[in-house]
Amino acid sequence: MTERVVLAYSGGLDTSVGIGWLHDATGKDVVALAVDVGQGGEDMEDIRQRALDCGAVDAVVVDAKNEFASDYLMPALKANALYQKRYPLVSALSRPVIARHLARVAKELGADSVAHGCTGKGNDQVRFEAAVAALAPELTSIAPVRDLALTRDKAIVYAEEHNLPIRQSAKNPYSIDKNVWGRAVETGFLEDPWNAPIEDLYEYTMDPSVAKPADEVVITFTAGIPTAIDGKPVTPLEAVEQLNILAGKHGVGRIDVVEDRLVGIKSREVYEAPAAMALIAAHEALESLTLERDVNRYKRGVESEWSNLVYDGLWFSGLKRSLDVFIDDTQKHVSGDIRLKLEGGRATVTGQKSNESLYDFSLATYDTGDTFDQSLSKGFIEIWSLPSKISARRDLGGR
Repeated sequence: MTERVVLAYSGGLDTSVGIGWLHDATGKDVVALAVDVGQGGEDMEDIRQRALDCGAVDAVVVDAKNEFASDYLMPALKANALYQKRYPLVSALSRPVIARHLARVAKELGADSVAHGCTGKGNDQVRFEAAVAALAPELTSIAPVRDLALTRDKAIVYAEEHNLPIRQSAKNPYSIDKNVWGRAVETGFLEDPWNAPIEDLYEYTMDPSVAKPADEVVITFTAGIPTAIDGKPVTPLEAVEQLNILAGKHGVGRIDVVEDRLVGIKSREVYEAPAAMALIAAHEALESLTLERDVNRYKRGVESEWSNLVYDGLWFSGLKRSLDVFIDDTQKHVSGDIRLKLEGGRATVTGQKSNESLYDFSLATYDTGDTFDQSLSKGFIEIWSLPSKISARRDLGGR
């Protein structure tokens, strides 16, 4: 029996040409795996048929939208995950779920290797291969673009010579990756950071500069996870899908950033992630209401490390798992309602309430009914500042 390789298949130029290219270079039969993570666009059955038409011996389609939302996006939300404080890990979060199915299908079919369409300059090659290594260390990873010299111009020629059913051409100036959490756009004129993004780049969001009446939405969280919107129960996937529409209408979640890639180069990226940015804003506000001060402060550092690990392709690492335990523990009391105002590219918190709230009106108020004993503050400050006072005397030459 001919050896098999399972290819993560998007239906685009590189992975479509990669089917024949892989077979020619390795002699292995190629099984295409298309994973639906809410990227929209073409019907997945059309993508499956294209893979077969391009030479795959089999094509597998997996609907992973609910899995992606529940098992990957919700942990990211609980971590308020923003790489370099700005990027909500749109692509980085989809790679481990795709890799999990790559490893699963490869094992089920007895394949000895997996493949992906990433270049040798990006982060995704690391994300796919590190994930597969953690899940199925016996498998070999192959990257046709990186390992088998499949350049874009060669891919176009190969597709034309073999009459492959591919719509893309050399005229497409952008590299685009999308899923239900957001959309990433790079290359083309965007490679010059001085060039401003143009409106045609965007798909998930409307122009925030075009005036329209503000909308308000109330998001209900239970243990850190959105469970209702405007009082109507939702699944994690439904929450993201609905907020993509509501927040996207107002241009929320447009991000233009020069980020530090894992491979050591800087890359200019344009993202749009309306639901992600709206949900993170709401979740952070609810945490400020329900978490103890020291837990909240410490969690900010954990969130940064968590985001770095996921960006760097270490979703299945031991440290990431350990941080998950801490983050999950912090979410026990993160339940309540957050009201957001959506307007002009912003998701602004305008109201917050929770039965788990640590906000005590009688302690916070400055009006009649204040129960805070201000007389205690003088002695507290004396003791709190004592180390500073003692060291200052030393530094100033006195005791």
